[in-house]
Amino acid sequence: MPWREISVMDQKEEFVLRALAEDMPFTMLCREYGIARRTGYKWKRRFLNEGRSGLIDRSRRPDSSPSALSEETIIRIIRIRSSHPSWGAKKIARIIEGNTQSQDAPSVASVYRILDKANLLKRKRSYKVRELHKENLHNLIEPSKPNDVWTIDYKGWWMSEDIKRCNPLTIRDLKSRYTLAVRLTPKQDTQSVADTLEHVFSEYGLPRVIRSDNGPPFATQNSPLGINRLGAMWMALGIIPDRIAPGRPYQNGSHERMHRDIKEEVQKRNRGDIRYFQDILDQWRYDYNFTRPHEALGMVTPATCYTPSPRKFKGYTEEVYYPLNLERRKVSKNGCIKWDNEIIRISSAFGGYHVGLGYEDEYTLKVWFSDFLIGKIDLVSSSFYTVSNR
Repeated sequence: MPWREISVMDQKEEFVLRALAEDMPFTMLCREYGIARRTGYKWKRRFLNEGRSGLIDRSRRPDSSPSALSEETIIRIIRIRSSHPSWGAKKIARIIEGNTQSQDAPSVASVYRILDKANLLKRKRSYKVRELHKENLHNLIEPSKPNDVWTIDYKGWWMSEDIKRCNPLTIRDLKSRYTLAVRLTPKQDTQSVADTLEHVFSEYGLPRVIRSDNGPPFATQNSPLGINRLGAMWMALGIIPDRIAPGRPYQNGSHERMHRDIKEEVQKRNRGDIRYFQDILDQWRYDYNFTRPHEALGMVTPATCYTPSPRKFKGYTEEVYYPLNLERRKVSKNGCIKWDNEIIRISSAFGGYHVGLGYEDEYTLKVWFSDFLIGKIDLVSSSFYTVSNR
């Protein structure tokens, strides 16, 4: 119902008085005021115990914590860090653990929190929020330098003479036209792409954006924003997923042109087993990068225009960190998190990762994954929705 021009306290008191009068079912009353039943019962209980003052909003911080560190331990953490500025939270926690016989040994997270509050952390990067929704997953980001945008796709398969499918996975830097990989994979699946990209990331570093089409294994229709496990792996590394519009292959035209060249120069002109075709594709890729002049580059080769990314790859990880003002919740394998004793489904694509949660208002939580705002949670209905749905 629309709120009248009265204070929140007056609204709460009005709700409680109507609940005590029992002139309508409690569930219907909560729905009228736009609150969850547990919130309604909480207001009613506090009003009966404390009167109107019990309806004042309270801090969610606990009165005490069994894991709180002693003042002596906090001072010791700060002293160690001050004496050794390059030592991180893991090293400091391990040193204290090895030198104490008490139960006051801090966890790594506790040491990190103390260092942060004491302003003793080195900030590697500022925290930037990128709102993801279906519209800006199709924004066709234009590169200004190498490694701004990589394009990735599977060329149509063909059969080798040893009766095996040749599935060429192609990865290319959009700015320099440098072909980063042409790899025959056993299947066109998430694991095959992840394994190939692991080698490419290790050799060339990380891009800012990876552009793909909307089909498997790069995206799915059964997940918020179409993000699947592969997309989540990219996002955990800080890579922005970017997609062409459905049914618009010309939006990735230069990549498709490269596929036509592979068809004419490799697929149609050669016969052999799977190993033979991989050898031919390796030679084709070398010629494409180092020998063949490219018209879009002013008749120079891609190799003369490409340089590896300064962003180094340190391996895939499921550990994602968030600012201290966000609550962390681990996503289960079936894609759910728990909040205030409610089970809320996010997406199985993020299973095993942590998401970050922060209040937008009393009834709404924002949900971040890595640097990306992926959606919101309606606390009244305990439901998750993507940014583009509302």
